[in-house]
Order: sequence, then structure tokens, then C-alpha cells
Amino acid sequence: MKKNKISFETNFWAANEIENVNEVISAFFNYAHLDYYKQTLTEVLFYSYKSKVYKHDNPSELFMFYTIARSFLKVGYCMNKKSKNWNVKEATTLQSRLHLASLTEEEYRNPLVVFKKAFAENTVEEFEIFLCEVIHMSLCSDKMESDSDLITPYIYCVKMLDALQLIKERGLEKIKQKKKLSGQ
Repeated sequence: MKKNKISFETNFWAANEIENVNEVISAFFNYAHLDYYKQTLTEVLFYSYKSKVYKHDNPSELFMFYTIARSFLKVGYCMNKKSKNWNVKEATTLQSRLHLASLTEEEYRNPLVVFKKAFAENTVEEFEIFLCEVIHMSLCSDKMESDSDLITPYIYCVKMLDALQLIKERGLEKIKQKKKLSGQ
């Protein structure tokens, strides 16, 4: 049976479709730094509760953020699936550039745990709905109320960004399957 490949839809912001998760992660952080993504996500959430329009002078920047964030969510979903067969390499030093950031000690040691928790709580579609909703609300000049919880998906997105940074820094390694001894 042929496996269905997930499209990361990177052609909107990386000029071509990237199919390899590690290459998408590299392109993601080559496009912008972790701080940009976290700050933009925070500002979008903040403006979703205000009657002011976010980036009213350049809304196209928010469209680019949206396309990149959708790719990011799809990478996060793949990280969740890979967590069964992959490990994040051990840190060579005691601290990363970002240290713990939003992560717990357990999540810092194994950033793949973040993706397991996030996608146990929400589906990719629910994260995309969150993203659409906060961006829509942040671009409206009228104050709007959300029918859904915006804080929990936001927290998971920030944690996934921090975890992805750690994965980029440390790299992934495939878990070696124990070979069965012949004759047993």
C-alpha cells in the first residue's frame, strides 16, 4: 500500500515545494528567526482581542506569516508521527541558545514530546482553524469575540516553535531496531 505524503505547501514562501521535513525546518529558520515567529504569533493573538488592525500598513506580511505557519503546523504533525521512530540527539552542552524557553525539563530533553502533547490535544485542522481565526480577528477593525479557546493552541504553537528550534540545533537520529536473533 502506498503511503500518502503530506504536502508542506512550502512553494508559497520557499519558492519551491520541499518534501523532506529536515529541509523544511532548515528553510523555515532560514526565512526568519525564532524570535520573529514567536513575536508575530503573540502580536496576532494580542490584536485579535483589540479593535485595532494588526499591520494595517502592510497586511501582506501577515499573509506570508500565515502560509509559513501552516507549513510549520504540518511539520509539527510529522514530528508527532516521527516521534515513534526518531530521537532528538542529546545536547552537547548543558544549555541551548534558548535554554528551556517555554519548555519543561522533560520537553527540553526530548522536544518530540511537545508534538505528542500538542497533537493529542488538537488536530492539525484545529490548529489551522486557530491560526485562521486569530489572523482574521487581528485584521478586523471591529472588536470580535471568539467562540473557541485561543490561548491553549497559542501556548502549544509557542512550545512547538521552541521544540523545533532545539531539533534544528541538535538534529534527529533514527532509532535503530533491535535485530531478532535467528533461530529464536
